[in-house]
Amino acid sequence: MQLGQHPSPRHVVAHLSDPHVLAGGARQYGVIDTEAGLARALERLAAVDPAPQALVFTGDLADKGEPDAYRRLREIVEPAADAIGAVVVWTMGNHDEREPYARGLFDTDDTGPQDRVYDVAGLRIIALDSSVPGYHHGAFDDEQLAWLAEQLATPAPHGTLLAMHHPPVPLPMLRAAELIELLDQDRLAAVVEGSDVRGVLAGHLHFSTYSTFAGVPVSVASASCYTSDPAPRERFVSGVDAGQSFTMVHAYDDRLVHTIVPLEAGTEVNGLGTDILVELEKLTVEEARELASSKASPFYTQGQPR
Repeated sequence: MQLGQHPSPRHVVAHLSDPHVLAGGARQYGVIDTEAGLARALERLAAVDPAPQALVFTGDLADKGEPDAYRRLREIVEPAADAIGAVVVWTMGNHDEREPYARGLFDTDDTGPQDRVYDVAGLRIIALDSSVPGYHHGAFDDEQLAWLAEQLATPAPHGTLLAMHHPPVPLPMLRAAELIELLDQDRLAAVVEGSDVRGVLAGHLHFSTYSTFAGVPVSVASASCYTSDPAPRERFVSGVDAGQSFTMVHAYDDRLVHTIVPLEAGTEVNGLGTDILVELEKLTVEEARELASSKASPFYTQGQPR
């Protein structure tokens, strides 16, 4: 039943980032259980309705690029993706290493840039490798940009999402990240402008933020391990064990809608059970709106939660 003026989204994508999995279950900085954070994200994701058609991970999959970390990553993620029928899109980050990444996730010995194309029911998702071997900043070489231009020369039926680790955005709330940002962003913009790219999904910052780039929206997802405090006291950088989340992306014909989903569910202070949907199906949309919107409705006057 359609309750509002917009139809259901055409595509649903879960955007997760920076799991930083470590081999042997080691804890990041001796504190953060990265596997547990990833498991919490997937558990929360299982409750999302409708289920996503793709799980897009925008980099820093393995904290130290260890082969066993990629093996463990697949053991955790792939069964969860299979259970909801979702495609998994992996993207390289600055903490990842190309050789174990390629072998562990794609069973290939290709150690070049890990750029790949996915078709999700007509929505094209292009995973771009913005990593620079031996460094933490990001960049694309000439061959990558030429390859991307070639891919975008033919529009996809429902447009394209670019998935990359380093976000092509200003960083006013994390100035330290300017030192390890994506370089030469104008060169990427020249390829994206005028194409069918509908949005850019990125990570790297460990907090959620939004901007535009080359005329399209950019969404940066937070992390499932630790997050960056965007307003710390007397600290240039402050990583904290709080506020972990992922982002849901709902693609409509004319727009994208991004929603942050915290990994930790809060304490419910009011609510309604899903059984109300059965009752709503018996009403017209106008009757349902009157019930939910009128201040004189028994929904409010009889003390129902709101």
